[in-house]
Amino acid sequence: MEQQATDIIVASRAAVTQASALAVQYSFSILGALLLLVLGWFLSRLLHRWALSGLSHVRGIDMTLAHFFANILRYAVLVLVFVTVLGQFGVQTASIIAALGAAGLAIGLALQGTLQNIAAGIMLLVLRPFRVGEYIETKDVTGTITEVGLFATELRTSDGLYRLAPNSTLWNTPVTNYSRERTRKHDLQVTVPDSRDIDDEIDRLLDIAREDPTIESVPAPQVFVDSLGDSSATLTLRYWVSTPQWFKTTRDMNRRVRIAFGQNLAEPEPQAAPAE
Repeated sequence: MEQQATDIIVASRAAVTQASALAVQYSFSILGALLLLVLGWFLSRLLHRWALSGLSHVRGIDMTLAHFFANILRYAVLVLVFVTVLGQFGVQTASIIAALGAAGLAIGLALQGTLQNIAAGIMLLVLRPFRVGEYIETKDVTGTITEVGLFATELRTSDGLYRLAPNSTLWNTPVTNYSRERTRKHDLQVTVPDSRDIDDEIDRLLDIAREDPTIESVPAPQVFVDSLGDSSATLTLRYWVSTPQWFKTTRDMNRRVRIAFGQNLAEPEPQAAPAE
């Protein structure tokens, strides 16, 4: 009995000694891990702030894109810190990195459409074929841009409706921007019978154009004979007007020429106009 009691005491002392050694060893590991986590957290926030501040001063970089890259940098630092902390406890980080890579590949395959929209959103924000407030037209979408995001672009149609377009649909199709250039051309056609003097009608059209202060003087308005009929001639009044005034000016010119010539006017082709 005495020998058995002695063995128990010796085993207990050995267990306590081993437990103390493990506690000391892992306490330093835990303290080191906590210190790494805290430092990594503050470092990620600091790098996020520096990246956001630096990108915001780069000409042509949209703030949405700056936030996106800054967040990528922050989370990359956090993942690196997390893997380093696991290494403090003897975990094989190589297998963790391989697992993260496989998970990233699986997520990428599952979210192909979403990632395509993100890539398109980045290109739209970098190249800027359109900006907020501009009126655009594509094969499927027409409206005024209200917001350009990483996943989709928000528009307001001319009749006041809300429209959400995935970025991939705007990137993979030709886009007509009606607001980007400072001025726009307009061709107004009027049919003149042979009984009237062509030169007088040309001068009258030019006088109507010159009286409008919103019509550009450079390039100057011009009138030319566009086509000839059996008993008439079609005159085209070509003028340039500032883009914000284009819709109002063209409609006013239609009305004024209609009153002056007393006949219906023919437009050469329909042209989209931005919403007022």
